[in-house]
Amino acid sequence: MARVLVALLCFAAALPVFGGLGLVPFDDPGEGMHAEIARELLVSQDPFGLRFNGVRYVDKPPHLYWLIALSFRAFGQTEAAARLVPAVAGVAAVAATVWLGTRLLGRQAGVAAGLALLTCVWFFVYTRYVRPETLFLAPIAWGFALVLTGLTDERRSWVVGGLAAFGTAGLAKDPLGVVAPILTIAGAMALCGRLRPVSRWLPPAGVLAGVVLAFAWYLVVEPRTPGFIWYTLIDNHVLNVAGARHFPDEDVPLNLFEFLSVAALGAAPWTVAGLVGIADLVRRRAWRLAGELPWVALAVWVVAVVVAAAASRFRLPHYALPAYPALALIAVRAWHGRPGRMLIVCHAAVFAFFAIGCWLEIARGGEDFIDSVIGLTDIYTRKQDAIGEVSPLPPWEAFLPLVTVTAAVFSAAALGLAGAAVRGARRTALFITIGAMMAILPAAAIGHALTSAHRAVRGMALTITQQMRPGDRLVHEGPMENAGALEFYSGARPIIVAGERSVLGFGATFSDSRETFWNAARLEREWRGSGRVFLVTTHADGNSVLARLPPARVRLVLEAGGRRLYVNDAR
Repeated sequence: MARVLVALLCFAAALPVFGGLGLVPFDDPGEGMHAEIARELLVSQDPFGLRFNGVRYVDKPPHLYWLIALSFRAFGQTEAAARLVPAVAGVAAVAATVWLGTRLLGRQAGVAAGLALLTCVWFFVYTRYVRPETLFLAPIAWGFALVLTGLTDERRSWVVGGLAAFGTAGLAKDPLGVVAPILTIAGAMALCGRLRPVSRWLPPAGVLAGVVLAFAWYLVVEPRTPGFIWYTLIDNHVLNVAGARHFPDEDVPLNLFEFLSVAALGAAPWTVAGLVGIADLVRRRAWRLAGELPWVALAVWVVAVVVAAAASRFRLPHYALPAYPALALIAVRAWHGRPGRMLIVCHAAVFAFFAIGCWLEIARGGEDFIDSVIGLTDIYTRKQDAIGEVSPLPPWEAFLPLVTVTAAVFSAAALGLAGAAVRGARRTALFITIGAMMAILPAAAIGHALTSAHRAVRGMALTITQQMRPGDRLVHEGPMENAGALEFYSGARPIIVAGERSVLGFGATFSDSRETFWNAARLEREWRGSGRVFLVTTHADGNSVLARLPPARVRLVLEAGGRRLYVNDAR
């Protein structure tokens, strides 16, 4: 029966997740870089030699790019084919949550937990976005599901499978995907007085599978790209946390309050019940009770993810995402426990708060919408603000219908929950909460699509394709990830100027990328020469290398998506 429920909910989740995946071009920066890496992998046929713009790329492990390349081969090199990978991973995470919830709480609660995860808006947005986040999150969710169920039911093979799933998470994004969950389970076992024998919860076969899946990639790549392990494990992790990287990029971290706000609001309103559930475990000292091990482990994981990110000096908006499946399970358990009226009232208050905020923003003409929502959650907007430039975003009028619908839904939900609180109808209240969040998912998808379409590089790339002739050269100013899909759409490989502070900073140190990176003096010489040079830049004139170029030989071809395209002729 559990398998049937998982299948049915996966189908239900697929409807909002898969709908319209190919309707808008890749978001740049964000999606385009990952799609281009997969395209170059498909061309090179070298699974251990990832390249971006022809430069060695070692910032992330290869799992995402392998899967997108396979999707490109099967379905064509399209936006939908690339987004299919994170979408399937997102549905897989929902499936893991349903499966574990069904085994721990029963069928109805399992379905509710899956829907709770799906309706965490921050999670939902990433299921439709070409990044490794859901591909990292899904195997962690399945790892916990298999390990915790295997320990409860004494099924050693499931524990082994769960540890292997953690290894897959390490291959998707980060070695912490295998290390952190194992440490979490060890902490839960120690709290529950079941740490020994270690081989019972940490079978050697599972450890071997997890380590090979997560780390074999590093051993293969290091001889081909000397220094790769130091860059990935030390510079990209230890020194990143300390704020002392040798190869920093342009990402602007959140401060502690901003990060906690994004983490909590991205999972709202389930954050409320999740905190109630964790507090209840602490109050009852659940680690002393038989049968509470799975819940102790899930609570430790939620707290560990948030605390670890909060303690770091470098925090990005998506760092709390791996905690969401566990948070959804704990939240639904709180609803199915003894919530009384207080939990219902708290959720009514949350919806009322959101509704008032939306209506006030509508009345103020969207005065703070960009700063308070997009400016907090969008990495590129934060980068542009840090250098004093404006991120290309749709006007408030484009978001107004979506905010209006969201305000109406939240208002109705607040009123419905208030009525449920009076009657003490907790099941009705849970149904209203899930229904309200499901109702705003289309608005979240449309809002994200508006943003992607507004700053996509595709239109400019098509213009480049039409105007470039054999022998012409294309130059991009700044980090290449800011226009990652430029080669994907144009077919022309850009030369990079002032772009070493990027994910390609380490790759730029190798001799095979020497001709890919120019300095400003080289660009000036080539610009004054007889050959045609096209320049794509996101910088305002005063901050751009354009200031060094002869004005008489600078012609603006196109301005779109927050970028300008110039060519070195005076026509």
